[in-house]
Amino acid sequence: MGRYTGPVERLSRREGVDLELKGARRLAGKGALERRGALPPGQHGGGRRTKTSVYAQQLREKQRAKRYYGVRERQLRRLLTEASKRTAENTVTGERLLQLLELRLDNVVVRLGLASTRAQARQFVSHGHVLVNGVRNTIASRRLKPGDVVTIKDGSPIRPIATESTELIAVVPAWLEADHDGLSGRVLRLPERREIQVPITEHLIVELAGR
Repeated sequence: MGRYTGPVERLSRREGVDLELKGARRLAGKGALERRGALPPGQHGGGRRTKTSVYAQQLREKQRAKRYYGVRERQLRRLLTEASKRTAENTVTGERLLQLLELRLDNVVVRLGLASTRAQARQFVSHGHVLVNGVRNTIASRRLKPGDVVTIKDGSPIRPIATESTELIAVVPAWLEADHDGLSGRVLRLPERREIQVPITEHLIVELAGR
């Protein structure tokens, strides 16, 4: 199945939380959640949500994570497998999964404030506008490590857009260091769970994978 290309705000409404799929519109308080509330999209979206089983909640949480980070089923499965095998610094599987997702290049570009959404960040990367350690990179899923430096390429036509994005971000996570004047940033260390502010309950995804 290909990547979803339909209206993205309906995905946030379906999940009932802000998936950060809109940039300036969302930050200006004009997103669908603010205007319509956390009601499912569609003709019958105003109806009351029914009680769901634990299994359905686990499936919903996995879908929410995929939509939030913009990854596909196979990608998430691979990350889950890796997270279950590696327990770096005594982290549990769920926390390690979130770390792996946060360290994706497209996500780091967003966290640094160089793009307003992950979809925009993926486009920047795939079109060759992003350098990693001074080298052009076109793989949005590339995993970064402490010490890696991300830069918007000099002379790139997207630099004005990236500059505008830096003006929208409120706080850069402590595990990153941003240089908005130079449109660059560095990964300082692995993120801790308390620093990963996402609307995801990761242990439900791990429990689903263990069924």
